[in-house]
Amino acid sequence: MQMLKRLETLCMLNGISGDENAVRDYICKEIIGFAEFEIDNLGNVIAFKKGKNTPKNKIMISAHMDEVGMIVNFTNSDGTLKISPVGGVDPRVVFGRQVIVGKNKINGVIGAKAVHNLTADEKDKAVTFDNMYIDIGCDNKEEAKKLVSLGDSVTFSSEFIEFGDGFVKGKAIDDRAGCAVMLEMLKSDLEYDTYFTFVVQEEIGLRGSRCAAFSVEPDYALVIESTTAADIPSASGADRVCELKKGPVVSFMDRSTIYNKELYNLAFDCAKELDIPCQTKTRVAGGNDAGAIHLSRCGVKTVAVSVPTRYLHSPSCVINKDDYFNTFKLVKALTDRIYNR
Repeated sequence: MQMLKRLETLCMLNGISGDENAVRDYICKEIIGFAEFEIDNLGNVIAFKKGKNTPKNKIMISAHMDEVGMIVNFTNSDGTLKISPVGGVDPRVVFGRQVIVGKNKINGVIGAKAVHNLTADEKDKAVTFDNMYIDIGCDNKEEAKKLVSLGDSVTFSSEFIEFGDGFVKGKAIDDRAGCAVMLEMLKSDLEYDTYFTFVVQEEIGLRGSRCAAFSVEPDYALVIESTTAADIPSASGADRVCELKKGPVVSFMDRSTIYNKELYNLAFDCAKELDIPCQTKTRVAGGNDAGAIHLSRCGVKTVAVSVPTRYLHSPSCVINKDDYFNTFKLVKALTDRIYNR
């Protein structure tokens, strides 16, 4: 259960793209004594874990520290705050939510025009970010400016809870789940020397991973992610993409990467040997840091293993515990198999 507690701790930290400090500080404290590490100019944590053997090929395992959120871009005369999204945030999951603003951790609520003031046309449309604001309980701009500054980060306020038959809900599971899996690996005995990169700014364009891969120069890369599961009543067939309780997800293609076919097949072979479920995505959708990593320098053979997640990029991401634990098992076994190629 230590892995689950670590995931909770990571998810409860706030760290939108470009403001990952709290997440990075926690990770660095956790890996002291387990690995050598450095922080590059962009803010990536690049760690090296000495294994029992030195392999002929260099492998990099990567996950991103940042989460989606918002940023303050204006203070209204009535003390409310205008916001812009940071990353792919659907405005439909934002309105009415409780949020935390800035380094002072000011509580706020996302508001917009009252429903009884909406026109007929407005009632049929989702409210946009331009028409939303954060209410932090101030009466005027002067009061608000004492608490909040332009450029302050805004994150969802959300509890981490267990519910139902092995389900977990929390914010930022994308991609604190990947970070938690990597920390578990770093704290275990490894057969081979391995690089681990905890990268920044994935949600706004795969920026940190591009720099990390250039620095590490890996031959192989394994990206640990969370990916969209649409296993809900309104979706059927291929539109379900992937499903909870059916194991980690290994993609053959997304919008930024066509994955190495040998590694793709190897992942399913490993899952079969471990006797754990494994699935792929039934739609070519989304993308992750593999898109930047596999193009680094002369090219990197890359595979992605993801935790299937409902309601991605919302305050209430939902995963199944067994999928999460099996992702760790698969990544660890797959890493050893890659080294033995």
